[in-house]
Amino acid sequence: MKLMCSSHRLLKLTFALLLTVSVAASGGYAQSKKKAAAKAPTKKNEKQAKDARKGNSKSKPAARNAKTDTKRSKSAATAKASAKKNSKESKRETAASKKAGRLSTAERRKAEAARRREAEERRRAAIAEQRRREQAAREARERRLAFERGLRTETVENIAKDITDGEDLQVRRAAVSALGHHAGTVVVMEAKTGKLLTVVNQDWAIKEGFKPCSTIKLVTGVAGINEQVIEGTDGLDYALAKSKNGYFQRVGSKVGNTKMIDYARKLGLGAPTGVNAAGETAGKLPYGNNNARIYSHGDDFEVTPLQLAVMVSALTNGGHKVVPRFSRPRTEQAVYAPRAAGDVGISKTSVEGVLPGMVGAAEYGTARRGVDASMGVAGKTGSCIGRGSWVGLFASVAPVEDPKYSVVVITRGQSERGRHAAAIAGQIYNTLRPRINRNPESLWAKRTMKPATANPPTAAADDDEEEADEMAVTEEHEVPAAADARVRQVAVQPVPKKLVQKTSQSKPVHPQVVITYDRSGADKPAPTRGTELTRPRVVKN
Repeated sequence: MKLMCSSHRLLKLTFALLLTVSVAASGGYAQSKKKAAAKAPTKKNEKQAKDARKGNSKSKPAARNAKTDTKRSKSAATAKASAKKNSKESKRETAASKKAGRLSTAERRKAEAARRREAEERRRAAIAEQRRREQAAREARERRLAFERGLRTETVENIAKDITDGEDLQVRRAAVSALGHHAGTVVVMEAKTGKLLTVVNQDWAIKEGFKPCSTIKLVTGVAGINEQVIEGTDGLDYALAKSKNGYFQRVGSKVGNTKMIDYARKLGLGAPTGVNAAGETAGKLPYGNNNARIYSHGDDFEVTPLQLAVMVSALTNGGHKVVPRFSRPRTEQAVYAPRAAGDVGISKTSVEGVLPGMVGAAEYGTARRGVDASMGVAGKTGSCIGRGSWVGLFASVAPVEDPKYSVVVITRGQSERGRHAAAIAGQIYNTLRPRINRNPESLWAKRTMKPATANPPTAAADDDEEEADEMAVTEEHEVPAAADARVRQVAVQPVPKKLVQKTSQSKPVHPQVVITYDRSGADKPAPTRGTELTRPRVVKN
């Protein structure tokens, strides 16, 4: 047992001894290797130094290459560091973008929802506005229709109340039939005696005042001739026939408001006619109104159909006015006797100077579609807006060379115009045709009317103007120059713009202010006024 323990210890000691020897041997080998490694670079460096001394030309490129390699290494390192930095920044930006994207998507959705709501609100608002406008249009249409129905109803009721004693029932039936569904009034009078053959809707004809519209141009024309603003009538004839607004605004502005009112009174406006009926109105004159439209549209005038009948009769009677009278034998117990109201106090030349233009209205002007010009109708249409509706007028006499009847028609309504009133008068003249005996060869006709020109006017010469600027302010047309060099017109002074102002009845019109005239025929003798009037003729531009 003691022998076995000794053997075991011996083995352990032997193993320890061998391990110590191995470690010592390994340390010596490592030191030898380090010394050898330390000597090797020295030899190598010495060799490189020798090589450098032997060939500097070879070592310089190597040095440069070394520097280049160093720079490249540094650049590569810098690039790597920059790439790494960029990569980090990119990652941060990507993360921020993703976060912003999530926020942006939510915001976009929110904004899109807001836009949809706004679009829907706008759509609903547009629909509501459209419905409101449609409703307003329906209501306005209903009001117009109600207004129209009211006018027609009033006309029918008034006609039923008319006192027809002493009237010519045949003429009355013709007038009522011609008026038809129109809301209006008709006066048929003997031009030389004043006897009223019929008055349809007597309340309107006697007790109501109407805007005269373009029929006032007859007063402006007479005033212009008498005041020598117009010398010669070719331009006037055409302007009357075609109802040229600018022409009469320029002439009237030269005449002036005060004189215009004076001529209107002389021709029977602004005062009762003296008819034997109760409740006659005197009408209205435009005192203090310097708007040029009073000379072309009759703004601030009010006239009655009876006054217009008296005025056009005076024009064809050489200036003699009559008093309109109903023949009422049952009440007056007397035979009708004509009553003269005296002369208008204007030269016969000036009064008759507008007749050719009135004939022209029937032959080629504003009344051409409504009346038969072969009957010698001389008249003037009117179309304008007054008292909330359109007013259509036609004041006329026939035959012009020996006037027998005066027919005046006034209508009211949205679609009424002067040409429609002329058509109503035309039907009445057709009824009166058997009673009208024309004598174009009479002394009066030979003295006052020239033969027709070789180139008569045509209906398509140009557009009628009288109603155009009631719908919108339009550019005025120039009055054609006179074809006859013997007829000239004096220049009219410019109209200050302040004279053309909006009135209670109309929109403003800005007229041109010069009337052209032709002096080229000064060496030719001018026609003697009072002995010969020019007949309407075409004037080509």
